[in-house]
Amino acid sequence: MDTQPNTNLSDLSALEIIQMAKQHVSFDDTETAFATRSDFDLKKMNLLFWTMNNPTLVGSGTPLLKLAFKIKMPFVKPVVKNTLFEHFCGGETIEDSERTVIQLSQAGIGTILDYSVEGEKSVTGFEKTKNEIIRTIERAKGDTNIPFCVFKITGIGHSKILEKIQAKEPLNNEEQINWENLNKRLNEICETAYQNNVRLFIDGEETWFQETIDDLTYQMMQKYNKEEALIYNTYQMYTVDRLEKLKTAYHNAVEGNYYVGAKLVRGAYMEKERKRAQEKGYPDPIQPDKLSTDRDFDAGMEFCVENRDRMALCAGTHNELSCYSLVVLMDSHNIEKNDPSFYFAQLYGMSDNMSNNLAAAGYNVAKYVPYGAVKDVMPYLMRRADENTAIAGQTSREYLLIQKEIERRKQVRQIKS
Repeated sequence: MDTQPNTNLSDLSALEIIQMAKQHVSFDDTETAFATRSDFDLKKMNLLFWTMNNPTLVGSGTPLLKLAFKIKMPFVKPVVKNTLFEHFCGGETIEDSERTVIQLSQAGIGTILDYSVEGEKSVTGFEKTKNEIIRTIERAKGDTNIPFCVFKITGIGHSKILEKIQAKEPLNNEEQINWENLNKRLNEICETAYQNNVRLFIDGEETWFQETIDDLTYQMMQKYNKEEALIYNTYQMYTVDRLEKLKTAYHNAVEGNYYVGAKLVRGAYMEKERKRAQEKGYPDPIQPDKLSTDRDFDAGMEFCVENRDRMALCAGTHNELSCYSLVVLMDSHNIEKNDPSFYFAQLYGMSDNMSNNLAAAGYNVAKYVPYGAVKDVMPYLMRRADENTAIAGQTSREYLLIQKEIERRKQVRQIKS
């Protein structure tokens, strides 16, 4: 590629970035994108995304599904399991997910096992989640097909306590005990990751307790990232302060002599964030527009690349231009495609045109693979089917790509016959 060292993204147009990146990888190649999918698989996917691309069906179907689960209608689990669940989840247990791990590995893609049970509020539930996260770490030990594990802090402790800590409100005796137990669970998880040399993502959550999560995560980095980036914080770049927080994390790591693991995403709670800010009368923490989010996301990637002596990056995105941008950045800084400090990541069941083509071109790619009992992962599945317009646009793209590959295979058969 004829790029000059230290190419700045801000100096390039979107068209220039795409043209430069396409010398290495193209997301238009549907043959590679769906190479592991049979014709029958494609037909099922086509029907699923056609349904999800229909606002009327999604709008009416989502509440009906929730009601069906609530009243325990016998047909609902097998229907969901063979459609939404099968496409977006690995299985109900780690063992069930082995088939997905193998399938992805055949395309050169890693698996991020994500225990996606939500809403645990009891000590028993928090302990169960902690133990399950530790099981994923133990499963990932020594297996290059599972390059990361992941969890949410709210899976192992009460969000209300995190919120009070951030607001600098005093805890009562019971809350103080729960806070100490949350810290013990977190340390046990991170220590297990360290002992087993498994990289660990700590997911981003709502802004009104994200600073508490940040503080906890940096404590774990200081303790366990002395030799390399094992513990990763998540930066939701749709908030106005995340780029500066990322830069501050780097400078603190330099001073503290440890490494920063940075997983960059755009964000997942925009409507909830804006509604709460309006209700409580504080400034909206979300970027004013998508362009600002895109700008900070790409600037965050560029910062990580430029400071790779102390940072490791996972770009968690379904945005094609951002992925092309990272390809250009890596090339202009002479970073090997398979450098273990740089990963692309997408959700299982989405953006196969990006994941499979990046992997085929030699880049490190991993898929978030949620697992858990069907009824327990319903909140996750509902978000896949019923989210904001950005996801609706994503769904349309998936649908068109599947149709394109079905048509390509049809033409190949016609030529052969």
